[in-house]
Amino acid sequence: MAERHDIDSLIKELHAARLRGDLAGMCRVFAEDGEFQIVGSSNGQPIEIAESGLRKFRPWLAMLVKTFRLSGYSMLSLVIDPPRAAAQWRVQALSKVTGQTVTTELVDLIEVRSAQIVRYSEYFVRR
Repeated sequence: MAERHDIDSLIKELHAARLRGDLAGMCRVFAEDGEFQIVGSSNGQPIEIAESGLRKFRPWLAMLVKTFRLSGYSMLSLVIDPPRAAAQWRVQALSKVTGQTVTTELVDLIEVRSAQIVRYSEYFVRR
């Protein structure tokens, strides 16, 4: 079972890779058979992405990197109960498509096995 410290490090590694726009770094933290989900709303339109298997959701991670530049990162809360964790964080998200920057709060629900993320659900809302 993953230890609390290992899960904390894994979340920090994932968030740092997202902030850098580092697709390879993001993929490195996920298990090949991992599950990935993002649910939220943008401009009043619901958004939902759900895939199983890194090969299937890697293109979605690439789209996140290509479309958004994140800055102003702040971890608001982190609860770890191995093998699961919940992280609430805030960023400034710049859309490379529209040029608009919005403050966004996110909540990640994560499950870890063998030092990799096997289940990841992200919920977000514009502030």
